[in-house]
Order: sequence, then C-alpha cells, then structure tokens
Amino acid sequence: MVGRRGRRVMIALVLVSAAGCGVVGEAGRLPGRHETHGEKAAAGGASAVVSLRRAVLLGRSDQGRPISAVELGNPRAARRVLVVGCVHGDEPAGVPVAEELADGPSPADADLWVVPSLNPDGLAAGTRGNAHGVDLNRNFPGGWRWIDEPGSIHYSGAGPLSEPESVSATRLIRRVRPTVAIWFHQHMAVVDVSEGPKRVEQAFAGDVGLPSRALTDYPGSVTGWENTVVRDSAFVVELPRGATCRT
Repeated sequence: MVGRRGRRVMIALVLVSAAGCGVVGEAGRLPGRHETHGEKAAAGGASAVVSLRRAVLLGRSDQGRPISAVELGNPRAARRVLVVGCVHGDEPAGVPVAEELADGPSPADADLWVVPSLNPDGLAAGTRGNAHGVDLNRNFPGGWRWIDEPGSIHYSGAGPLSEPESVSATRLIRRVRPTVAIWFHQHMAVVDVSEGPKRVEQAFAGDVGLPSRALTDYPGSVTGWENTVVRDSAFVVELPRGATCRT
C-alpha cells in the first residue's frame, strides 16, 4: 500500500461519493459479470441489495492480459465512483491504492468501480504506452489528434480508440455513467484542477494532503473526453515519485 496516503485516499473517495456531483443517470449493467460476494437485506418483505462485490472482465489487452474491474457497494445507488489505478505502465503507484479500495469495505450509499490497471501490458513492461507503444491517455475521442510518430512516448495511435484498452474503458464509462471518476498518475504529487468540478477536486486534494493545480490539458485524454462528451466529473490525481511501497 502507499502507506497512510492510501488510507486517506480511501476516506477522500467516500467524501467524494457523498458529494453527489456530476451526471446522475441509470447505471447500465455489463454482461459477463462474475459475482464473488453479495449481501442482501429484506425490507418490508422486499429483497434489496445493500452491499455487493463483483469481479468484472472488461476486456483484454493486445497481449491478451485481462483488463479487470471490481464493483462494490450498492449497484442501485445514484452516486457512482470510478477509480483507475494505472494508465501509464511506468506510473504504478495508483495500483496498490486501487487494490486496497477493491479489497476494502463496500460503501453503502455509492456504487464503486475500481480498475487497478487499464494498461496491464505497459505495467508488466514498465513502459508508458501499451504493447503498441500508444499513450492511452492520448487515444480517447474527445479532441483526439495525431501526436508524434510510433516510437514516441506520446504517440496517440492510428486514430481515436485504436487500442483495446481505451475501448474497454469507454465501454465501461458509457455503461456505468460514473458521477465521479478519478484517474491516478505520477509523479507530480498534485491534484489536477484543470477540468471537472473544482470544488470536488480541491476538497479531494485537501483530504489526501496534496496541492491542487491546473495542469496542461492534452488532446485525446480520458478526463477531457469524460468531462466534455460524457459530462461526468473526472479528474487526475498525480501521486508522488517513488510512492510504490506497501506498508
């Protein structure tokens, strides 16, 4: 785990989910989901799901590695939170944060979706891009444009959603319609307030002990696509360099 900061992130996520910001719509249900844990409570003779934990296979990477998610909490809740631990394979600090969230208590008033790594090939290789050398955070359709050539660490791919990883992410986001989405990166130790709801972002920054600052908005970024096209509340959390240890 990332020590005390990871536990503070968990607390902050609860606060963010309680804020109820963003678009609220009917959550789509994904096919092929595997229920690993569930609890039901009867109220007035009716059975209602109050807490669950499900493992979900979103898709596979170019090299065949699974892109997995865990859904926990109340799937009928209006507040839906998405957490993605890793987009760039050489920025792994968010993975243990996401894993602790996935293994932690289920929120009663929110539907929490956790994706430890969207880029399992890059994570295994320790590279920014995926197996094709594409920077996944330049491969989304919101404002996509050609960036550099193959071999560049910022290569945006042959076109928007050219990569299986970004396709898996967009399918999940369109189905779940998260009210808040948090994407972990490294190594700047800051919460990016350039997009999305600044009130939520600044509150989150205060809760996790990181400064808030507006960073550069890149074409083809997932948060740019979410905020302008999907219209949810998505933002980036940059964890510190070297924050990879478990305690």
